[in-house]
Amino acid sequence: MAAAADDGPFPRGLPEEVLRGIEEFNRGAFFEAHEHLEDAWRAESGRIRYLYQGILQVGVGFYHQQNGNWSGAVSLLRGGIRRLEDFEPEALGIDVSGLVRRCRGCLAELERLGPERVHEFGQEKIPRVEFSRRKASS
Repeated sequence: MAAAADDGPFPRGLPEEVLRGIEEFNRGAFFEAHEHLEDAWRAESGRIRYLYQGILQVGVGFYHQQNGNWSGAVSLLRGGIRRLEDFEPEALGIDVSGLVRRCRGCLAELERLGPERVHEFGQEKIPRVEFSRRKASS
């Protein structure tokens, strides 16, 4: 997978656009989160850009779920999870393993509900992007 390619070291910290995107994601403002994370993803040339893209994709997946688009939700959650798995357990202070685990649970629930019951998905299940207790590695 392209995300596994080593294009160089991780940046020392999260860019402001990523921090804003995570804040919006955690507020449930997935469209706004997408805008910030896409800007960061496009500006970054190193491997870490795929971490930003993974967070972006799972956020857009939840956006689709909220709008009743089961197919879009499931597809983007799957793709985002695949991107994020390359950065487990932690990257730049983000608890990637926790996010992946919670997103997998959401994906399983959406698959169980199917397209006819997509609106029954409990919004309280949507994970937050959390930071690990360890310091971000440089």
